[in-house]
Amino acid sequence: MRSRLLAASAAVLLISLLTACGGSEEKASTDAGTCSYTKASEPGKKADLPPTEPKGVDALTIQTNRGAIKASLDPGTAPCTVSSFASLAGQGYFDGTKCHRLVPGFVLQCGDPSATGSGGPGYSFADELTGKETYPAGTLAMANAGPDTNGSQFFIVLAQADLPPEFTVFGTVDRAGLKIAQQIEKDGNGADGVSPAKDVVIEKVA
Repeated sequence: MRSRLLAASAAVLLISLLTACGGSEEKASTDAGTCSYTKASEPGKKADLPPTEPKGVDALTIQTNRGAIKASLDPGTAPCTVSSFASLAGQGYFDGTKCHRLVPGFVLQCGDPSATGSGGPGYSFADELTGKETYPAGTLAMANAGPDTNGSQFFIVLAQADLPPEFTVFGTVDRAGLKIAQQIEKDGNGADGVSPAKDVVIEKVA
């Protein structure tokens, strides 16, 4: 499984923004007005493929055991990403999953049912990037294992992150939701040094 070295400010932060490597050599793609999702072999929990016609959902709430994180989504900029996220939410895919990675001062990562950092929904899809992406606090973006390997894992940026424009931004969380994520950050990491010290469980996304 691949991990990625990401530059943040002057320091180099080691973070595994992962989905499982797909079993297909075919790359996911996005055509004008339609979305393509490519089946992949990976641990986690299989999900139905999202519709090829993107759904313009503009808001969802990530309900966790630590509080509600309201997310404003951007189907105009990332229609296939938003459609996938909404489809997974509608299938109850995120229900009962743990946010498996915390990098204080950087990101909180969620969306892997296996809580290992390598799980996904059994499909991948293309990046939706302009090359001008920025990642201020509150950004909601897709984790990946390289170009066009998006699946179910996503992250919330905790503080301004100097990341390369390689991670699809599909929304933002509200101020109250960011405060919840930052409180999780204050609690620190668990004994493994990776997961949050206290379990962060997504109860529902709707």
